Amino acid sequence: MDPALLREREAFKKRAMATPTVEKKAKPDRPQPPPISDDAKRKMRPPTAPKLDASSYKTMSGSSQYRFGVLAKIVKFMRTRHQDGDDHPLQIEEILDETNQLDIGQSVKNWLSGEALNNNPKIEVSPCGTKFSFKPVYKIKDGKTLMRLLKQHDLKGLGGILMEDVQESLPHCEKVLKNRAAEILFIIRPIDKKKILFYNDRTANFSVDDEFQKLWRSATVDAMDDAKIDEYLEKQGIRSMQDHGLKKPVPKRKKAANKKRQFKKPRDNEHLADVLEIYEDNTLTLKGVNPT
Repeated sequence: MDPALLREREAFKKRAMATPTVEKKAKPDRPQPPPISDDAKRKMRPPTAPKLDASSYKTMSGSSQYRFGVLAKIVKFMRTRHQDGDDHPLQIEEILDETNQLDIGQSVKNWLSGEALNNNPKIEVSPCGTKFSFKPVYKIKDGKTLMRLLKQHDLKGLGGILMEDVQESLPHCEKVLKNRAAEILFIIRPIDKKKILFYNDRTANFSVDDEFQKLWRSATVDAMDDAKIDEYLEKQGIRSMQDHGLKKPVPKRKKAANKKRQFKKPRDNEHLADVLEIYEDNTLTLKGVNPT
């Protein structure tokens, strides 16, 4: 063997002996737990929730959200049915059949027929109490009844009618409004962009001079109240608007009750009362005697 390799081997051993080392002691073996039986494993498993299918969910009667979902579906169906021209009342079984909800629980059905449909403002109950129909905002069936309603609102100063209320109340609304477009005014309300219907009174149509229109549109009174308008008119020497405003009620004075006056007898001649009686008796006797 090469002596150089032997010298390197001896030097490596010396370095290894000089380097301190830490020995790891082997840990004693822990006792293993006894094996768990199958019955114990079953008991240790957490209980699993039962699976819910569509049929079991629909028959659950304790969920208020489910109940009101059934009611909302019925009201929507009754509204659509009324808008299509079908206004004859239906029984609760017929309504559930039309809405494909025959699989609901008996408690939900009793709640619908006994409480929910009776108290709903959009549902009208028949006199017999077992049939239901849609209750619109206005009782209008065709174009004639619509124009009569708009005319009554115009004459009484009630204003217009919301487009959404007419669409809900009038069957085949789009067709009727198209045929009556010349007799109705459509105004969009700037606050909420809702469309309002007014009666188009052709007798009130008149032509306005262009110069007057320019003057009218140039006068802006949006930011002025009645007091400022009155002050401006007084400065311009205009007093014709004083009698057209709201008059303040003048409190009326209460008249005193008319009491009957009691005339008091004079007390100055009380000491002559006997003399007066004698005088009255003498005058009566003298009137009854004829002169000879």
